[in-house]
Amino acid sequence: MKQNKNLKQKLDYHYRFFDKSKISPDPLEFPHRFKNIHDIEISAFISSVFAYGNVAQIMNTLEKIHSIMNNKPYEFVLKFNYEKHKNLFAGIKHRFYTTEDIAHLFAGLRKVYEGYGSLKYLFLLYYFEKEENIKNAVSFFSKNLLSLCGGNAGHTHGLAFMFPDPFKGSACKRMNLFLRWMIRKDELDFGLWIEIPPAKLLIPVDTHVARICRMLKMTKSKAVSWKMAEEITAGLKEFDPEDPVKYDFAICHIGMRKMEF
Repeated sequence: MKQNKNLKQKLDYHYRFFDKSKISPDPLEFPHRFKNIHDIEISAFISSVFAYGNVAQIMNTLEKIHSIMNNKPYEFVLKFNYEKHKNLFAGIKHRFYTTEDIAHLFAGLRKVYEGYGSLKYLFLLYYFEKEENIKNAVSFFSKNLLSLCGGNAGHTHGLAFMFPDPFKGSACKRMNLFLRWMIRKDELDFGLWIEIPPAKLLIPVDTHVARICRMLKMTKSKAVSWKMAEEITAGLKEFDPEDPVKYDFAICHIGMRKMEF
């Protein structure tokens, strides 16, 4: 019991320490540039989709994409035409994503905003309050996005990587990251999707989060997976049952920056 109390004190300390002034370097910086909710949502989604690999590469790619969007994400998406505008991304590749994958992503986003009004309303089609967490909603959301973005291109390796399925074991780190930004509300996260309580979220698990949480004995899983995300989130609920994922940014950045927990 004392050990749990000490861990809660440490987690709460780190949560308070990593406020908005400590945000850099993180892809979350990009949606914080905007005030309009559609601009924030699109920037956040794009920023999460590219949030894998070396952080310097992530920031560099996102800077280029936001520049191509002329820092007007919503306007850019609504006007995007694959045939006319695909060459805007010429030369931009991000690990598994080709130039064509990036163009198809934006073509899919235009379909989302034309057909549903926002990513939120597409996600809410599959969200049900009675469910324990967002696993089913994430699965349907990813499948729908893959279909909308794939179009005539089919499911390329890059597009399939953008939208993984938790039922296939993926931790869905980038999707859970986007959902954290949209659903939670504090200095860092926007809280725009008020229909979903933060208690339903799962922690976005990457190698940094996995390493720290193994050290804290919050998971026994060896592989990064959806099961690991559920395990860690269940542990964090002991410290804050209503908002367990609030500790994610601190845990991740302690790992990234090789700080001592």
